Amino acid sequence: MKGNRLRLTIVGLVILALAGFVFLRGPTPDIKIKPETLYSVGSINITNTMLTSWIVVALMVVLAFLASRRWELVPRGVQNLLEAIVGGFYNLVVSIAGEKNGRRFFPVAATIFFFVLFANWFSLFPIFNSIGVGQEEEHGFVMKKVDLGPLPAGFVGLSSLSQLKGRAIEVDDPEAARKVEEEEGKGNFVGEIRPFLRGVNTDLNMPLGLAIMSAIFVEFWGISTLGFRTYGGKFFNLGGLLRGIRRFSLGQVFQGVIDAFVGFLELVSETVRLVSFTFRLFGNMFAGEVVILMFTFLTPLVLTLPFYGLELFVGLIQAFIFAALTLVFGMIAVTHGLPGAEEAEAEIHEAETTEDRPVNPEQ
Repeated sequence: MKGNRLRLTIVGLVILALAGFVFLRGPTPDIKIKPETLYSVGSINITNTMLTSWIVVALMVVLAFLASRRWELVPRGVQNLLEAIVGGFYNLVVSIAGEKNGRRFFPVAATIFFFVLFANWFSLFPIFNSIGVGQEEEHGFVMKKVDLGPLPAGFVGLSSLSQLKGRAIEVDDPEAARKVEEEEGKGNFVGEIRPFLRGVNTDLNMPLGLAIMSAIFVEFWGISTLGFRTYGGKFFNLGGLLRGIRRFSLGQVFQGVIDAFVGFLELVSETVRLVSFTFRLFGNMFAGEVVILMFTFLTPLVLTLPFYGLELFVGLIQAFIFAALTLVFGMIAVTHGLPGAEEAEAEIHEAETTEDRPVNPEQ
């Protein structure tokens, strides 16, 4: 009995996959790295990723308000779930950074984690990259116009046995101009779709902005904990070199050059960190969007669902990695050295130099 149900389930899934492949495929998606501009206000372009980020922030604020407007001493329902999520993440931060630093790091790490996670999961809704403004082009999708009263609209036709790629006019088609004229004569519209909504983190500017914010807070934590001189000495460690030159000690000069070079490498690593943060998040989210678009085009039913599940996992992992690395780099910044470490090192060098000098009996 169970074997028959399994076979029927497999057959049904295969039929759905074939039906989606033949009848529900749309035209080949037009994949662009740069976000599309919806409208401009003066010299400021409002892009679809910018609009999505506003919606994400607004939804997070509304959800937080609705979940906390009736706060009770004994949590239950949504409040219980919210406290469990926030409390669990706070305990994770404290376990990494300790109680004192955890309280300082938590607001930044939690903001990064929940914003990135919500933005990644929100972009998986089917309305993304499918509904937008039509832009006339000499090639592109063939869209049918629909009269919805004051709102002009159109939609892209689905595929069929004779048109598995959907109705589209290719850019390298020598008869593109004639085909466009024919379609317009039929009342159709030829062009591209500028989607209203697109994944926030598929725009390079958002991961870069988050990386810059993370770097600013890491440097602030380091300077406020160790002091500007001690923390800056990690990057500009010239004390040993200057002492070696002052004492005409070739060994100390050589060691000072090494220390200065290591400090320069630390400065380079701090800068490169911005690039790695940015492209790690951007690359994973953009690749996931491309995979979903292509499989939706190829097999709209059944086979696309596993990739949605994969993107749910990837979105969670990327949010956690971004927040966790911010915590780790913050801990490295505040524990690089203790105040007075340079003075103590100078005293040690001074003592070693004194021991090497010959003892004067008159002293």
